Amino acid sequence: MPRILAFVLVLATIVFVTAPLFTPPFAGYDPGAFPVAIPDPAVQPAPYAFSIWGVIYLWLLLHAGFGLARRVHDLGFSRVRPPLIVATVLGAVWLAIAGASPELAAGVIWVMAAAAVAAFLLAPTEPDRWLLSAPLAMFAGWLTAATAVSTGILLGGYGILGDTASALAMLALVLLVALGVQARKPRMPVYGLTIVWALAGVIAANWPDNAVVAYAAAAGGVLMLAVVALRRG
Repeated sequence: MPRILAFVLVLATIVFVTAPLFTPPFAGYDPGAFPVAIPDPAVQPAPYAFSIWGVIYLWLLLHAGFGLARRVHDLGFSRVRPPLIVATVLGAVWLAIAGASPELAAGVIWVMAAAAVAAFLLAPTEPDRWLLSAPLAMFAGWLTAATAVSTGILLGGYGILGDTASALAMLALVLLVALGVQARKPRMPVYGLTIVWALAGVIAANWPDNAVVAYAAAAGGVLMLAVVALRRG
């Protein structure tokens, strides 16, 4: 069974990584799909921030390949495989879903993020720090932020909250979740630093036109950095 799961994870990761090659380019939800059209949602990071996916893809491939080649029966690798398979399988179809239904995509990314965070929390920090815990930390961290972004766009797009209010609410949600997760894995700062990367993208997207959101994201980033530093110290 461990070998089968290790092999399935490799296949699921490959499909996940190559999925963007077989789906239409995705540059965010279509504003026209919502009753309230918001061309540039305040909660959404600047485009450059999404380049982190290149690192995530490569690191997850290395994790899955190393696990199959060298750590098939290792308990640390074995226990993260089921939730990680769920996250990568959902990730493989998410782009196609997002282009068709933002509402369904928001639901799927919540499940995807929960699975990725579960895998990260199950992963021991040592040994194999850089091929087990760290790649899962970055994956989980980015999905934590992405879930809030997706939800915030829906809140603004359906007029439940204004654009700025939805961004502030989701920034608070990100920090609440991220601080809780980081507290459970104080020796793996990659998770918290990934959250900081996402917040930096929000600052870049909002400064200077929406200073309230930019300052809130900056404050969140400083808090996250402080927690990472203090918890490691």
